[in-house]
Amino acid sequence: MNEIEQTGLATMRDCWITGGTSFELAPATWKEFAAGASPDERERRLLAIAAQALEIALRPAAPKTLKRRPPLPELALPMLPERLRPLLRAALKHAADARGKSRVVALVASRGFVLHPMDWMPAASDQTSPDVYAPWIDWQAGVDGEKHTSREQLTAENWDEFYPAARRSALADMRRTAPAVARQLIETKGSSEPAEIRLALIALMHFGLGAGDVPFLKSLSADRSGKVRELAGRMLARLGEHGQPGDGGLEDPTTELAAFITEGKSGFIRRRTTYAPAKLKSPAQERRRAELFETCNLVDLAARFGVTETDFIGAWQFGADNNVDILVSRMVAASGSDTAVTHMADTLAAEGGKPAPFVLHLMPRLDSRRQRDLIRLILKDTHYLGALSLAEGVEAGWLDWADLTNGKTLPALCAAVAGNDEAAKRGADQLLETLGFFATAAAAEKLIGDVVAAGMAPAAPSLGLLRLNASLAGP
Repeated sequence: MNEIEQTGLATMRDCWITGGTSFELAPATWKEFAAGASPDERERRLLAIAAQALEIALRPAAPKTLKRRPPLPELALPMLPERLRPLLRAALKHAADARGKSRVVALVASRGFVLHPMDWMPAASDQTSPDVYAPWIDWQAGVDGEKHTSREQLTAENWDEFYPAARRSALADMRRTAPAVARQLIETKGSSEPAEIRLALIALMHFGLGAGDVPFLKSLSADRSGKVRELAGRMLARLGEHGQPGDGGLEDPTTELAAFITEGKSGFIRRRTTYAPAKLKSPAQERRRAELFETCNLVDLAARFGVTETDFIGAWQFGADNNVDILVSRMVAASGSDTAVTHMADTLAAEGGKPAPFVLHLMPRLDSRRQRDLIRLILKDTHYLGALSLAEGVEAGWLDWADLTNGKTLPALCAAVAGNDEAAKRGADQLLETLGFFATAAAAEKLIGDVVAAGMAPAAPSLGLLRLNASLAGP
């Protein structure tokens, strides 16, 4: 349509707006179509043609900068039923942060469903969502071209044909079943990737980590990325390999950290060695000690005292300083061997009242049985219930009603709901959200009944995840 025609259509439109007729203003070909009709019918025909021309036939061309995106990929699990989407949106709305939302997503995935994209979409940088969302993560990243998903076996030849998230998912599965093959792929293809991607690929080696990985991890000591070098050192420490040998002088970080720890003795008849945090004189020393715990490895620290990892953990005086205990647990989780991690978890669990604040940092390294046993132990008392929200890497939907009634948690929860203490009510809301993730569908339904009977409103937002959980029991 040229400018004259556009002007003519605008003039016709102005006539209709002011109540006039536009037959005489119409193009000649339009008049031929409308000439044989009555005056009113002529105007209706002209109006239909004008609307078709302006709104349908002659739409403006899309800008050249506009890019066509491929359709949103279909995921391997069915979409959450439409009837449950209001419950899902309520649970997502109540979730306070990204961790809370990820628990909602993980719970739904554990019951065999994925979320509607209009309710939730993973970010392009997401590395914590269930593997089933890998195609959506890659779609969000907007990588051009047609690439494979995890339907095909990842190889060196088709490496570049996989989207990044699908590649990570394939490598994670491969590390569980064929760790040497996955390591070789990471070694041969990962070296050409940017540091951020290289770091994520090497992090996948914690699946199936074994002695065969040592030569490759040692070769990363020359990597151009400091974060990659640090991660490789932590993984070597998990395998019992010491870091770069130091001279033992004051500038050696492990020696400096050892100076912040006091070695002592306990017991009158059977004397045994103990380790405890030294009393420091300034906040600057406390900050430095925290930095050293974050960067040093457990195997090297234990070696400074001439003991094994498990001996060091067994001799550590938990309870002397809560903040340092947390630093120790983080060090064990990051660089301790599997034996050291399980030994620390078992040691804390055996002490009954101490496990929650410290052992939760170990959760991602523990097997499912130990995770569940420790959470059950925490639920027997009420001292550390608030720490449960920090637990990561734990499966969804397994906590039975018997586990909730085997201790003080349920009575304390109902008392907080019925009371007037606002701080206790906020704690109860947080605990209900956490239990909404852990509980089975049957336990979730019973828990809702108990807290409603205690005085909580049936539509309370803090019950959102529990309601969704209970509704996912079946059709």
